[in-house]
Amino acid sequence: MEEDQNDVSALNLGMIAAYYYIRYTTIELFNSSLNEKTKIKGIIEILTSASEFDNLPMRHGEEKQLRQLAAHVPLTNDSMKYTDPHTKAYLLLQAHLSRLNLSGDLAMDQKTVLREVIRLIQAMVDVMSSSGWLKPALAAMEVSQMVVQALWDSSPNLLQLPHFNTALCEKCKAAEIETVFDLMDMEDEDRNKLLEMPENKLAAVAGVCNKYPNVSLEFEVVDPDEVTAGDSVQVVVKLERENEGELLPVHAPHYPKDKEEGWWLLVGDPTTNQLLSIKRVNLQRKANIKLDMTAPENPGKHDLTLFFMCDGWAGCDQEYEFALSVGEAMDED
Repeated sequence: MEEDQNDVSALNLGMIAAYYYIRYTTIELFNSSLNEKTKIKGIIEILTSASEFDNLPMRHGEEKQLRQLAAHVPLTNDSMKYTDPHTKAYLLLQAHLSRLNLSGDLAMDQKTVLREVIRLIQAMVDVMSSSGWLKPALAAMEVSQMVVQALWDSSPNLLQLPHFNTALCEKCKAAEIETVFDLMDMEDEDRNKLLEMPENKLAAVAGVCNKYPNVSLEFEVVDPDEVTAGDSVQVVVKLERENEGELLPVHAPHYPKDKEEGWWLLVGDPTTNQLLSIKRVNLQRKANIKLDMTAPENPGKHDLTLFFMCDGWAGCDQEYEFALSVGEAMDED
């Protein structure tokens, strides 16, 4: 009997669970619940259904607090059980992304949820990669950034900086300043005029801007003229960090522990939603990374994209389109 191409083997699932120290039941849940169409909303639902949250404490009278919390977060449904620890995890994670102030036991439980979530997302990316799904993997990487920065995917990029609130982000947007890089490219005088902050606050903003990852990326396909269907192909990527000074943890004041910066490099075909190669990268100053992949089975021109995705900062991802010409496979005698 031929196995379905997207079935991730039990052995591979076991290895993913062991690598990230997560329960096998969680990996099985990810494998059965995720699919090639999963988006951010689905990822948040599936993440908080993990067995790791089975024992999140449910205290007397908390049901009322959770119902009130549900009125202030964007994702809810009528079938939610407010006595279920997974519903609680779902709401607490959203409260974090919305930067709602919680106190007492709920704030403590929220920290418990947040401490688990990043490695669950990393395991989820591995399950998706094993199935060869590009767009869900990119969405999960985006959720990792959202969790570390306490932002929704629709939130202003500049909210990652200290002393920025929604009103200031709106003011910057009106001046066509929407990203950290936009802000850094401004003349000092123009920036000071726009932000209207005292010196100490400007210094705090500058401190975070200076460690925001500015990475140059060059890549090439090895022997691009000799690729035939089903061939092994190698893409060589050269990374170099432009920032000066020592590499510090991600600036993430809403996240309950230090977060070291990590990256994913991946090649995919956005048209077919196919993930062809992926590698986890910890970048210090410079790195040369080799990505191995199998050329598509159909001869012809394939429009592929190289993605460089951060797991902790939002807005510094890079993507590069390139064409791969695939020749007919050689007949073996």
